[in-house]
Amino acid sequence: MMRARWAAGMLRRASSGEASLAARAVFARGFLGLNMKASKETIEKKEKDKARLMDEMSRGYFADITEIRKNGGKLATANKIIIPEIAAVKFPDLSVKSPDGRTVNLPLVAPPRNDDPQTGNTVDTQNDDCKAGDMVVPDASLVCLSFRASSQKMAETWSLPFLDAFSSAGNIQVYEVSFIDSWLLSSSPVRQVFLKVMTKSNNPQRHAVYAFGDHYYFRKKLHILNLLTGYIYLVDRLGRVRWQGFGSATQEELSSLTACTSILLDGK
Repeated sequence: MMRARWAAGMLRRASSGEASLAARAVFARGFLGLNMKASKETIEKKEKDKARLMDEMSRGYFADITEIRKNGGKLATANKIIIPEIAAVKFPDLSVKSPDGRTVNLPLVAPPRNDDPQTGNTVDTQNDDCKAGDMVVPDASLVCLSFRASSQKMAETWSLPFLDAFSSAGNIQVYEVSFIDSWLLSSSPVRQVFLKVMTKSNNPQRHAVYAFGDHYYFRKKLHILNLLTGYIYLVDRLGRVRWQGFGSATQEELSSLTACTSILLDGK
């Protein structure tokens, strides 16, 4: 009888020990799995940051200004014909601020045919954000990007003739986007003061807006390298880039912009 009890006790201890070892093994595998995942994410972030640093070091201010001196900001001639729908790429999402403090999410995109409110940009009446939804989506938008003050005048050589040609002919909008990458101006208190002193356009079709903070990955999506020139995009109502120009406009390029815009307006 005593031997049977002793044997039963030994079995219970052995079973308890095995269960404890199994639990420890499961915990160890989970812990190691989390550590490996965290380590992988850390390594990927470091590699990404390293790639960005190398990219930015390979292209600096002096390289930009040397290129500008050679071509006057005209990195390439503008498209002569409209980019076909099948080849058009979507303009990257960009959140900008208007001088009255409202947030505008570009590009403004028409809602789907089924009017699904979950798709596309919708207006948030609580924070007075101005997005595609309750407001009318333009059939054609001219988006002018300026990364330095020197290129703002370049943008106007496109935007002003565009407004003269189409302000009364169709549903169009012009967005002159200035990028502010200074951490000081991007901080909330200073940003609010900065916006208050900025002049608001009297033309309801012309919008001077500002993008604050880091814009590296936005630039990468559009393959923008030189920050001293202007980049001009004609965007359709589905947010696709249908035409592109650089630097200051020539008369021939304005003619191609006018023709391409007319196609978008006629095809609405």
